[in-house]
Amino acid sequence: MSLDAPKSSLINGAPFSIGIVAARFNAALVDALLHTVFENLTAAGVKEKCIRIIRVPGSHEVPWAAQALAGKPTDCVIALGVLIGGDTNHHEMVGTSVSHALQQVALATRTPVINGVIVTDNLKQAEARCLGAINRGGEFARAALEMAALKRGRMRGSP
Repeated sequence: MSLDAPKSSLINGAPFSIGIVAARFNAALVDALLHTVFENLTAAGVKEKCIRIIRVPGSHEVPWAAQALAGKPTDCVIALGVLIGGDTNHHEMVGTSVSHALQQVALATRTPVINGVIVTDNLKQAEARCLGAINRGGEFARAALEMAALKRGRMRGSP
């Protein structure tokens, strides 16, 4: 996995409305991601009243709720969940399914969806991405700001 994230432009989030869908499964890890995403969005100027958070049971339910949020006046949706490997490859199967479904939501609704569903082989990897040195929550928030600006035509190279 690459740790060479792109450099994001400083984007004023004040005009944006952001939806966040967060799974309750693996709650401590998802809550940490949610906290970091929320902090980064508000630090960029997104108003708290313009951030709508929906909680769902698990990662497999995230795409349905993301589609519900994308159908509202929303500039971008961030989907959060954590899938950790066990004795089977179920986590990979769910991760692939969720990833495809989130992409379909984005294309069908013309609303960007940030796939923040973390898929790891073990708890240590998940903790590093949600609680530790790898700041995936910050990356998801910055990607959402960039895509919201792109959707609104406020970035160079936008459609």
